[in-house]
Amino acid sequence: MKKIGVIRGMENSFPEALIAYINEEFKDKEVHAEFVQLDSVRMDMVKEYEVIIDRISHEVPFYRSFLKASAMAGTYVINNPFWWSADDKFIDNIIAEKVEVAVPRSVILPHREHPTNTQSTSYRNLKYPINWDAIFDYIKFPAFLKPHDGGGWRGVTKVTDPESFFKAYNESGQDCMMLQENIDFEEYYRCYGIGRKEVHIMKYNPIAPHHLRYMDVPEEPISAKMKTRIKKDVLALCKALGYDMNTVEFAVRDGVPYAIDFMNPAPDADYHSVGQENFEWVIKALGKFAVSKALQKNRPIQYKENEVFGPYV
Repeated sequence: MKKIGVIRGMENSFPEALIAYINEEFKDKEVHAEFVQLDSVRMDMVKEYEVIIDRISHEVPFYRSFLKASAMAGTYVINNPFWWSADDKFIDNIIAEKVEVAVPRSVILPHREHPTNTQSTSYRNLKYPINWDAIFDYIKFPAFLKPHDGGGWRGVTKVTDPESFFKAYNESGQDCMMLQENIDFEEYYRCYGIGRKEVHIMKYNPIAPHHLRYMDVPEEPISAKMKTRIKKDVLALCKALGYDMNTVEFAVRDGVPYAIDFMNPAPDADYHSVGQENFEWVIKALGKFAVSKALQKNRPIQYKENEVFGPYV
């Protein structure tokens, strides 16, 4: 029996439905899905699961280390914990440009407050004063100030001038912040990418209340040209980042989709948030992909290389 494990946090609807779908749909394939149970993790651990689906290790370092050890023991982890650990939104933007996906202009900024266990002498390589005028001239206002490794809109502020920027920056604490060009959009989409092959495009309204973001959207159909471009860009990003599960958000300006947010390897998939149609699609797509990996012979070794950029260890 091939085992598929799920590590989850506070969410209920998605991981429970995913396990139920796999166990019902693929019961004749000698595959069984369940929630992973852990206490301590030994160095001499042996592979228990063919596949583990990770929904929470970005918030729990203990889980992240376990997943790296599992990958080294031969488990296929969704998503790759080695690449995910190296990831941040600023570097993702640079990678996106290399695979010809449009992204907003962005800069990362020094920490406003010294991170724990550092002091002034830790920053002797930094120029002072910072050339704020050059930064503002490059990014322009309005803009968004956000943590370079954040998610779920944590710490995101729209700034309209230097005064509002400095107010938000001065409140950013120890976070490394990224200032990003604002894209005034006429269309907006959020897309699931599964297995680096399947794409599901959803109309999305980022300024609506959270529970209405997939419903308070235009009724007009998405053009075939836009669908083709967005699917191409989603696959390019997921392949470059090595993500088997991701969401990519696009703000469309003058007909060009700009990838705004695409470091979402544990994306929102709650039934009450995304709605029935989108929920059913992602359950089936991820379930089928996880089973295919569980049954695959000679699976790729995740800690050795990235599909697009080659070896990174």
